[in-house]
Amino acid sequence: MRRFWTSAVFGVMLLAGCNRGDHPGRIGKAAPQFVMSDGTRTVDLSKLRGRVVVLNLWATWCAPCIEELPSLLEMQKKMPDVAVVAVSMDQDPDIYRKFLADHHVDVLTLRDAEMKVNALYGTVQIPETYIIDKQGILRRKFIGAQVWTSPEIIGYLQKM
Repeated sequence: MRRFWTSAVFGVMLLAGCNRGDHPGRIGKAAPQFVMSDGTRTVDLSKLRGRVVVLNLWATWCAPCIEELPSLLEMQKKMPDVAVVAVSMDQDPDIYRKFLADHHVDVLTLRDAEMKVNALYGTVQIPETYIIDKQGILRRKFIGAQVWTSPEIIGYLQKM
């Protein structure tokens, strides 16, 4: 009987963990603010008010993150008024810098080895991307790799 209850509790926990939710409780509310510096760059989210922000949480070792990167970079070129902020959870600064150079990453990105931004937004698995409107309100959460140049995403961002 004990084994049954242990299995049942574990099963419920797994189901709860699978629903990471693309409509978190913060949608429609102020996006969690942060000021972060990685020694190379500093980002103050509040200073980006007045612009749509695409906050992308990623890492160099994350295959889906690498998969979506070219379209994210292309979207930024097509939509320079949108502020892409990419926060990497990489631990090794040398690997991170080499990745940025090798992949010609030219969006605003910084390394958050302590994963403070991930914790602030409740992100446990990457990539996750948050869309923040011009007033600083969290409007959408994308889970997993996206095609950032798709007509649906471009149209959504243009309407903001």
